[in-house]
Amino acid sequence: MARQFNVPDFYRSSVISTVKEARRVTDPRKKDLSPSLIDFGPIRFRIARHFGFCYGVENAVEIAYRALDENPNKRVFLLSEMIHNPRVNGDLESRGIRFLRTTEGRQLIPFDELTPDDVVIIPAFGSTIEITQELQRYGVDTYAYNTTCPFVEKVWKRSSQIGTKDYTVVIHGKHNHEETRATFSHAEKDAHVVVLLDLFEAELLAAVITGDAEAGAFFDEFDGRHSPGFDPVTHLRRIGVVNQTTMLATETQAIADLLRRAMIRRYGAENIGEHFADTSDTLCYATNENQNATHALIRQPADLAIVVGGHNSSNTSHLVELCSQAMPTYFIQDATEILSRHVISHFDLEQKKQVEIENWLPTHEPVTVVLTAGASCPDSLLDEVVTRLIDWFPGTRSVEEALSPFAEATA
Repeated sequence: MARQFNVPDFYRSSVISTVKEARRVTDPRKKDLSPSLIDFGPIRFRIARHFGFCYGVENAVEIAYRALDENPNKRVFLLSEMIHNPRVNGDLESRGIRFLRTTEGRQLIPFDELTPDDVVIIPAFGSTIEITQELQRYGVDTYAYNTTCPFVEKVWKRSSQIGTKDYTVVIHGKHNHEETRATFSHAEKDAHVVVLLDLFEAELLAAVITGDAEAGAFFDEFDGRHSPGFDPVTHLRRIGVVNQTTMLATETQAIADLLRRAMIRRYGAENIGEHFADTSDTLCYATNENQNATHALIRQPADLAIVVGGHNSSNTSHLVELCSQAMPTYFIQDATEILSRHVISHFDLEQKKQVEIENWLPTHEPVTVVLTAGASCPDSLLDEVVTRLIDWFPGTRSVEEALSPFAEATA
């Protein structure tokens, strides 16, 4: 049986938890990616098969609240946001936790103000080696409450393994994201490293590998995103691809396939094992599950999609991108951004800002709403969305009636 984490009850839910438990019972091997349908009559919700708190996030949440419980008379700090969800981070702040740095790395509280008696929680994204060592110089215990996701640590371990075999580590990620900064730091200990964002940048890297582009093109494109002393001629002869675990898994695989083909073109298929390391085992299961479930979700007919999560959440933004390909999609942090039946305030990924959209909810009935969330979003936030929307539709079935098919499945 999967490990059960001690997550505060206020992050749990009644509606969503009932659906998830029914799917767990009826599909224990997680083979069925089809969405669940909660039918309230005039409004219906298609719920993704996989979404919400993953293993790494539940682990981090449990450790953070345990740190508070175990240290009532000590100062408790988080290195930065534990996860990218404002509800969770806000609740931790309300209980006295203070942040040492922003997610972008800006210092909020100088480390020299810390003492050995202080508690510092390392977030789920991990930390760079340099920051960890600096905290330790001030006597801070960086191990007692380390919430680094095990799957992030798996990427670090694999990077080290291939680095010691003289492979360069290519990181698919956002170079200024906490996790990518941490992975870069850990990989750089044993290897040369370069960070690329997408397939477009991978194509340029492939051109440098095959000789179709000059080495100078590498430095123009990847300035500030490679390890010191990087020599494209030397350090792109042997490579392995790892990722920021919240990136699109399909894109990471496509990037790896593209670079592998470039290596075959340059060195021949018979020599590929000497030039390209297989790192496919580092892809995060939860990210992959959530994205595959979203693909299945948007194949079903619906009027619109609501994706719930922090605006700075990388994995959530990718779910938004997927849903947007199929239907009008609204990216909200919680139900309070659904201002009325006529106006919704959501984060526009293209404009990178909050916008208000009028007449977002169709007037016909039944309305079918796709609903999913990022890996750092509590199930309770989706319950709030469901409750807010059904209140605007007269004649809806009761929650008990709408959930009866799922309750029967677990009876």
